[in-house]
Amino acid sequence: MKTSAEHPAAARKLVDAGLTEELARMKLFPKKEMPSGMRKLNYWAMNKIRKALKDPASSCWTNIFAPVEILECFDLSCLSMEALSSFMSGFKIEDHLINGAESSGIAPTMCSYHKNFIGGVDAGIFPPVPFSVTTSLACDGNISTFRHVERKYGVKSYVIDIPYAFSRDAKGYVTGQLKDLIKALESRTGKKFDIDRLRQVIRRENLSRRYYGRYLDEVSHRYYPKTLTLEMFLLFATHLDIGTEDTLEIFRLLSRDVKKYPEMKGKRIFWDYLIPYYQPTLQEYFNYNEDFMIQAMDMNMDYMHQMDEAHPLEALAEKMIRNMFNGPYERRATHVAKLVRHFQPDGVISFCHWGCRQSSGGVNILREEMRRIGMPLLVLDGDAIDRRNSHDGQIKTRLEAFLEMIK
Repeated sequence: MKTSAEHPAAARKLVDAGLTEELARMKLFPKKEMPSGMRKLNYWAMNKIRKALKDPASSCWTNIFAPVEILECFDLSCLSMEALSSFMSGFKIEDHLINGAESSGIAPTMCSYHKNFIGGVDAGIFPPVPFSVTTSLACDGNISTFRHVERKYGVKSYVIDIPYAFSRDAKGYVTGQLKDLIKALESRTGKKFDIDRLRQVIRRENLSRRYYGRYLDEVSHRYYPKTLTLEMFLLFATHLDIGTEDTLEIFRLLSRDVKKYPEMKGKRIFWDYLIPYYQPTLQEYFNYNEDFMIQAMDMNMDYMHQMDEAHPLEALAEKMIRNMFNGPYERRATHVAKLVRHFQPDGVISFCHWGCRQSSGGVNILREEMRRIGMPLLVLDGDAIDRRNSHDGQIKTRLEAFLEMIK
């Protein structure tokens, strides 16, 4: 991969070959300990990335909070910047891509998700797509990253500005931006927007969220074998492809499959924010381990309300404004406390990702909130993408002490 800038086509073929081989392995030699619901999720998420990379003309770059429901109405496959970065880390080439981004002038202190994505575009691994959509929600880096790619590669970028607080005016403001986005997509794709199709997407999203809620209620007290990676893969279903038939089927399967598994006898952990799925000690303790299981991750539950399918654009606007990651950190901490009281885990782990000012700056607010409700909290520092910024020895010492305490 060191010569990817000179030979981008060869680099893309290597990535495709790796994904194809892994998909074949999943079908021929599925892991026996992996539940059928998670097998479907695992294969679907991997295949979605492979298909989208092979067909950039029908793809759209987004951030994880973009209104993908609208993009689905234009038959665009959404590739989030965060998902692409995660897969490059899975290929263990994130150091090369991050170094490349920094050598081109990107600040070393910028979030590694963004640097990895920019490095992948610069290296030619991510072929340019016709359009990109991002929001101001949660991360200030989204706008600058997508505008950087627009200036450098001509990928037309549309930015949705999300007000901090919900109000009638705020909802109207975002709804107006969504209407402008639709006009831009009609012009770009040559397709006419169908409001009834969007209503169908919202209907499936509501049903998916109900099935997901049933799964979460069961997994809060059952042992459902999974891994750190699979918990992160759920973000494909809860965000990147929400409202599709595939996602609905996955949530329906998960809600049935989880009931086959026994009551949890070990300790249950609620995870706050990103999971560094590659980290050896975390894998040792949380991958298919009956003694310690991650119940759920708050990012997959950032908005769990039913949406008004009769007024889909207004519903999407409200969904983004009321997202738990929007606004001051106190909103997020309060929401996490509400989830923790509902699921009653044995402890909470919060991961402060390198380059994310919000998580690092607000963790003391979360600490106070957990102390108020009497819930043990472990705060880990590291990098969800770049292995060079995570130190296994420190994580191992602190994690083992925390797990011993809650035992």
